[in-house]
Order: sequence, then C-alpha cells, then structure tokens
Amino acid sequence: MKNLDCVFIFCLQIIKMHSFLDYIMGGCQIQFTVAIDFTASNGDPRNSCSLHYIHPYQPNEYLKALVAVGEICQDYDSDKMFPAFGFGARIPPDYKVSHDFAVNFNEDNPECAGIQGVVEAYQACLPKLQLYGPTNIAPIIQKVAKSASQEVHTKEAMQYFILLILTDGVITDMADTREAIVQASHLPMSIIIVGIGNADFGDMQMLDGDDGILRSPKGEPVLRDIVQFVPFRNFKH
Repeated sequence: MKNLDCVFIFCLQIIKMHSFLDYIMGGCQIQFTVAIDFTASNGDPRNSCSLHYIHPYQPNEYLKALVAVGEICQDYDSDKMFPAFGFGARIPPDYKVSHDFAVNFNEDNPECAGIQGVVEAYQACLPKLQLYGPTNIAPIIQKVAKSASQEVHTKEAMQYFILLILTDGVITDMADTREAIVQASHLPMSIIIVGIGNADFGDMQMLDGDDGILRSPKGEPVLRDIVQFVPFRNFKH
C-alpha cells in the first residue's frame, strides 16, 4: 500500500479582486481627478516661453492636454464634478511647498464643475502661486488611492478612480512613486501620466510597465499595470 501525502488546510480566506470589467458590468461610475505640475522647471508663467503661459488667443500645452483627455473621461463621470490638485508650488497664505493642494484653494471641496471648471480654476490660481519644486507625485497618487481604498470595502464595485497627472519633467521621488503605484494596483484605480514639453521622460516609460513589470523598491511587483504614459508632443496635433 502506497503512502499518500496529505495537505491539511485549517484556514482559507478568499478575497475578491475586482477587474476593470467587473466595474463596467456593475454599472460603475468613473471618478476623474486631475493633478497639475506647478514646479519651476515649467518656466515663469509671465514669460511666453513658459509651459504655463496664458496666451490671450490660444491655450498652452497644459490646457490642450487637459481638455484632450478630460473631455473623453468626463463622459463617464455622472456628476461632472472633478477634483483638481496641484503639486510642486508654494501656495498662499504662508507659501509653503505643497504636493497635493486644491487648485481652487478649497481643501474641503476641491471639485470643479466640468473640465471648463478645472480650466478656470487653473487659470485663476496661476497668479497666486510661486512655482517651485521638487517634482513629487507620490503624495497625489496616495491621496486618490486613499479614496479608492474605501471603495474596496463596499459590497459592490460601483466606482473606479482615474488620476490624470500632467507634468513637464523628471520625477524626483521615484522610489516613493513606485511604492505608491504598486499599492494602488490593488485598488479600483488607474493613472494616466501626460508628459508636457520636450523633457526626457525615460522614467515615465518605466512607470508605464510596457517594457517590464514595475516593482516597488522592496521588489514587490504591481498586481496589474495601472499606469499609461503619453508624451503629449507626439499627439498634440
């Protein structure tokens, strides 16, 4: 008689990880959030060479990208109210550097009415800011992920979070950003990064994960690829 190997399971827990298709089939709503880079590398907004220059007759690169992506995403957001944040600037009244401030300066309600509301809030805040740095995007990813994590504990997958990040340069908190993305990959959340201007966006390609699996500094891989990077210069025309 042969001896049979046996495995005894004393505790088993099954955790349902909702896919994007689950959210679509469940009648989910898209929660669309915008984050804008206000670091000094963009140039003085008063100078016509700045990526943030407000031209009287045509939109700057940030506005073009915001409208191009936002007008598509807003059709899937039922209330058309979009939280809009900025990062990398000194903000009033004390002019301390912030990496996740409300563009309308209302921290209790950062939502703007439609893409046009985001555009207006962006244009209104520019003269009040001091562009500074560094380019840290982990804080804004963590802020949206905190909201997305609350959705995981609901009985039905009804909300999916999309974060649009508009930035002009090299990320300075890459380790923290990788960690934030790996943790967010377990949540109902995706990130669109649009590169503005002509900088070297090599780091962004790594975050995208198309050339390999993104891992945290500790080696933990993303559960799924949630980042899409787009260099706006390749598509703006």
